[in-house]
Amino acid sequence: MAQDTAPQPVRGDGGGPDKGPRNMMLDRQNPELLVPPPTDHGTVPNLRFSFSNAHTRIERGGWTREVTQRELPIATEMAGVDMALEPGAYRELHWHKQAEWGYVINGSCRVGAVDHEGRNFLEDIQQGDLWFFPKGVPHHIQALANGVEFLLVFDDGMFSENDTFLMSDFFAHVPKSVVAKNFGWSVDQLDALPEREKYIFQGEVPPPLTEDRVVSPAGDVPRTFKHRLHAQAPHRFPGGSVRVADTTNFAASTISAALVEIDPGGLRELHWHPTDDEWQYWISGHGRMGVFASSGVARTFDFRAGDVGYVPFAYGHYIENLGDEPLIFLEMFRNPRFEDISLAQWMANTPAEVISDTINLPRGMIEALPKEKRPVVR
Repeated sequence: MAQDTAPQPVRGDGGGPDKGPRNMMLDRQNPELLVPPPTDHGTVPNLRFSFSNAHTRIERGGWTREVTQRELPIATEMAGVDMALEPGAYRELHWHKQAEWGYVINGSCRVGAVDHEGRNFLEDIQQGDLWFFPKGVPHHIQALANGVEFLLVFDDGMFSENDTFLMSDFFAHVPKSVVAKNFGWSVDQLDALPEREKYIFQGEVPPPLTEDRVVSPAGDVPRTFKHRLHAQAPHRFPGGSVRVADTTNFAASTISAALVEIDPGGLRELHWHPTDDEWQYWISGHGRMGVFASSGVARTFDFRAGDVGYVPFAYGHYIENLGDEPLIFLEMFRNPRFEDISLAQWMANTPAEVISDTINLPRGMIEALPKEKRPVVR
């Protein structure tokens, strides 16, 4: 008889076998929940939710799913949407009360917007590029010839893609006589107006960008809504690299982000963020995150591609690559500037005897710590 390799909630001489019923796939994917490290203690809320567990809305031309505060209650500051469009398909002309930050996961799309002064923006966005639209600014997204999948992040945990202000929906709820008067049309010309929202719908692949541009008398938006994150030179450290996008290099955005890549065996160092909660999107690889919530309370989570993570501000945490491929994820903040505090840097720039007396380690070990920040370490 083959040996039973089912993971069991056993650590040393503690615990005991789980004879079921159980979801073996989830237990195998989440060993840090089934058998927590002995350093875990107390009650920390759930900080992980997978897009694979989210409801998918399917439309002609694409699909979308979201992780909001409803799915991940701790995530009060930000919400995320995973959306895909077939070649030529639209996420229709719309606006919303929240600021929108976008990241192209694969493929490419054309995005356009017009601001409050009539200044316009139209650009093609490729894999690894970002866009940002301030709240209330109307915009649209259309897939190019290879289709597109993108991540959207909004600065409100209760945001929902199902509650946006859509152009088609607006027209459907204004009397045609008012529409005709507003635009100088006749009512007879309006028979084909949509009777309900279109949301996602199929269209033709747009022409080259030079043929699609509209020249506004007000000119272009003064600060581009596009940023080429992958084209940005990364900061390299032992164990990986990081690219940061905030107002120092992407002036239009009020949401900051870091694209982190951790080599196999590497570590996103022990740190915390002093001002804002962290919203994460896990792109590839397998890692674990340990979180310290003060007062002797800590918890550890496993993460894989497609997961969303969340860390309340000031919670100490680390992220470790447990796989044999690079671990890549986005960490995002509802703040125009990216800020974090390194535990090692704090210790290195404090008198060594103070640290030595606090954690009972020799001064020489403390004095050998680098005074510069190393976000990713081996």
